[in-house]
Parts: sequence; C-alpha cells; structure tokens
Amino acid sequence: MASLNDAERMTATACDWLAGQQAEMVDCLKTLVDIDSNSYDKAGTDAVADVIVGWLEADGIDVKRISRPESGDILEAWLEGDGSDAGHVLMMGHRDTVFPTGTVAERGYTRQGDTAFGPGVADMKSGLVLNIFVLRALKRLSPLPFPVRALFTADEEIGSRDGTAFIREAASGARAVLNAEPGRISGNVVTGRKGGAAFLIEVTGKAAHSGVSHADGASAIEALARKIVRLHALTDYDSGVTTNVGLIEGGVSRNTVAPSATAQLDTRFVTNQQRLDLLAAIEAIIAEEDIPGTQATIRQTSGFLPMEPAMSEGLFARYRTQAEKIGFNVEGEFTGGCSDAGTTASLGIPTLCGTGPVGAKMHTADEYCRLETFVPRAQAVAATIVSLAAEPLVQP
Repeated sequence: MASLNDAERMTATACDWLAGQQAEMVDCLKTLVDIDSNSYDKAGTDAVADVIVGWLEADGIDVKRISRPESGDILEAWLEGDGSDAGHVLMMGHRDTVFPTGTVAERGYTRQGDTAFGPGVADMKSGLVLNIFVLRALKRLSPLPFPVRALFTADEEIGSRDGTAFIREAASGARAVLNAEPGRISGNVVTGRKGGAAFLIEVTGKAAHSGVSHADGASAIEALARKIVRLHALTDYDSGVTTNVGLIEGGVSRNTVAPSATAQLDTRFVTNQQRLDLLAAIEAIIAEEDIPGTQATIRQTSGFLPMEPAMSEGLFARYRTQAEKIGFNVEGEFTGGCSDAGTTASLGIPTLCGTGPVGAKMHTADEYCRLETFVPRAQAVAATIVSLAAEPLVQP
C-alpha cells in the first residue's frame, strides 16, 4: 500500500502531465469521431480499435485483442501493479455508436470554440480518449500496488450481447470500476441507473375467414392486445418501473382471423428485486391463454442490470474529494438510461459511471462534448485511482 505522501506525489505527477494534454486529447477525439462505428459495423468498430491499439502500444502499454466473429473485437489494456495487491481497478468504455455507417461523410467532427460536435462525440468517444490518457498518465508513475485495466467493447448500444461476458470476466476481483460514459450536462457523474430488458413476444392462433367462418378462428392479434393491456398495467411511476410495447406486427389480411402476431416489449427498473418481480409478472401474463386456441411465448433479446446507488456511494465520495482538490464541484445523479455499469455494480463491485467529459444530446444530430472538461475530469479519474492505493475502498 502506498503512503499518503506517496499518493499525493503520484497524483500531482499524473495531474501535471494531463494538464498539458488538452490539445492532443482533442486531436484524438477528432480522429475517433471521424470513423463510422455503428454497433453492427464490425469493420468500423474494429477500425476504432486499430487506432486505440496504436496509441497505447506507442506509449508502451500492453493491449490484448480478442477477435470476435461478428461483433467488434474486444480490447483490454493494462498496467501491471507492483505485485503487492491483486485487486485491480477497471476502466470501461464502448467504441460503438448508434449512428449508421455513412454519417461521418454527411456530418463529421466539427468544433465551435470549446464545444465539439459529431457522431458519438460524447457517447462515448470522448470517454474512450479520457480512459486512454488516464492510462498514459498512470504509466508515467511508479507502479501502483494493484493493476489498472481498461476494457474497450463494441456493442453497448445494442445491449452488450457479446460484450457482457467480457465485462464480467474483466471485472472479476476488481476493487472499483469507473465507466467513462459522458458526464451529465450538469457536470455531475452518474451514481445510479435503471436497468432494462427487451423482449420479443410471439403469439400463434388459428386462421379463419372473418366472414364465412369467424368462429373457427383464434385471433393471435386479439390475444396479444389483451396481453399488452395487462403488460402496460405493470408500469408504476412511483417505484420507477415501466413497461412499453413499442412495436407490434401480425395477421395476413384484413378479412382473415390472425394466425400470428408479435410484439417487442421494453422494460425498465431501478433495483434487481424489481427486475425479478417484474419478470415473474410478465411470464405469468404470457403463459395465460387469453383466447382459446392461442399460445404465446416470450424471449429476452437484450438487457442491462441496474446500477443501484448503494454500489457507488463510497467510490463517488472518493471521486468528489479528488475533484474538489482539482478545482471543480460534482454531485451524483440518477438517470433512467442503462449502461454497462449496471453489470459491474450488480456483481457487488463499487462502480461509478459518467466519468467521461461532459456532453449532451446523445444519439441525436446535435450531440456535443464540452472540451474544457477533458483535462479536469481525466485528472479526477487518475487521482481517484491513485487514492485507492493509499486508502482502500470499503466494500458496500
């Protein structure tokens, strides 16, 4: 374990180096934003990986690249500790964006003063750059008692269907996780997030002519409609639980009793217990035969676990203290959006999210990043990690 004086010296060294990196950080951000990297564009997300690997290896930082057959490759970078403590710190970020391939040609990176625009500029290519520069800053110090790892995944925007297993593996045994999703427009970090799960509901019935033999049919559409009413009734705004059937399809023609119907269901919840209770209620609704002769099935297509606020309290207090020393005030904020931070928090690991530069209007053509927040927020992350070497975090 490092002494408090050693930690203070290391923090000063890291922060001093980061203070001189603003221009290079912005250049790196432009490079990444000007690469299309939609979640389904493996070539694009891998092109971003190529650039990141080049930057890290040029600074002597070890990187492992795990080839994936369909999703973008997984990158894991690390700095070895001095061997006295195995419990590592994990930084996370995703390379994929929601914007279709070709967006960069239409509206790539632009800058107006201290504000940068472009696809994924806040969510979360600025966070990737921040994590890279924190690694580079820590590389210039004497080894910490523990390793520092950084994971760069490529499918968060579509539910981390491939990435979750690697996140769980990378987080195993970690003492803390810092996820560089964009800082809130308020300047706050994220100390709590809803979880969410998406489902495909399929209903089968029996076709019949709606005029000649209506009674012989069993309408899958009617059965689905009855289920939708009951599914929506599970929404409870006071507790934060919501359900929403956002897409429906079904039937073959206006004058045919529908033999099939499908729906896509989105759910959100605040705690893991809510998730379990909600899933049980949904399964009961799907299992019931609303219309004789119909049958329904449900399949989860994606999901994020919630980041419960209790899992961020100690780490956030540490981060806020370091931020105040650097010169900015920050509070914790709850958001209804999901992220990979829920995965690590649900493993019982202290987790803080939204540690990236401040941004807003994510997933829109007006998405932006406040460039003046790059250096101080990178300094706060680096200082928080170093502080864990002097004073271990008490597990919640």
